Amino acid sequence: MAGILCSIVQRPPGRLRVFQPSPADHEKYGGDPQHPHKLHVVTRIKSIKRRPYWEKDTIKMLGLEKAHTPQVHKNIPSVNAKLKVVKHLIRIKPLKLPQGLPSEEDMSNTCLKSTGELVVQWRLNPIDQEAIPEGIGRSKNFRRDSVLGNSVAAN
Repeated sequence: MAGILCSIVQRPPGRLRVFQPSPADHEKYGGDPQHPHKLHVVTRIKSIKRRPYWEKDTIKMLGLEKAHTPQVHKNIPSVNAKLKVVKHLIRIKPLKLPQGLPSEEDMSNTCLKSTGELVVQWRLNPIDQEAIPEGIGRSKNFRRDSVLGNSVAAN
């Protein structure tokens, strides 16, 4: 009995392989191993139904309960270990900042695209009313009746 358990529990030597990144992987998937990106955009693309409890717990820890809703996570070993557990259920993209890092005022005007780009949506600031001349923007011939289709001559 003990011999059967030992053969089941122990792994034969030589079958265990350690992951070694190759330069071809970086060419295929993009990225620079010397300068990695700082943030991941993680999106759940598959259902967690009929998945083991540890995968469901990891998905909840990462905040990916809702499918196709992107979440931003740091590119650090502790987070990467959690992502590796559920890598078959998620899509990972680097966060791109085409307009640079937004300031604190612009954070409320940012939009995260599905491509992993964080875009700042610029807002127009209103100009002072004193700067607008009196005659601009007001038409003398504009009447409510003409917009509604009623003619003054018909009344």
